[in-house]
Amino acid sequence: MAKGKDVRVTVILECTGCVRNGVNVNKASTGISRYITQKNRHNTPNRLELRKFCSYCYKHTIHGEIKK
Repeated sequence: MAKGKDVRVTVILECTGCVRNGVNVNKASTGISRYITQKNRHNTPNRLELRKFCSYCYKHTIHGEIKK
C-alpha cells in the first residue's frame, strides 16, 4: 500500500543571523547553525520560524525553514 503525501514532513531550520551577516560573529569557528525538526503540513502551510540557540552566534536567534 503506497502512501500519498505525508502530513508530517521533515524540515531543516537554519540560523538567519549567520546567513544575513555573511561572516560569522566568532571568527574561530566557521559554519551555520542548523536544526532538523518536523512540521505538520496542514497546520503550518507557510515556512516555519523558531527561536533557537545558535552555537556560532552564542545567543538565541530566529531559525527559518530552508529547502533541502
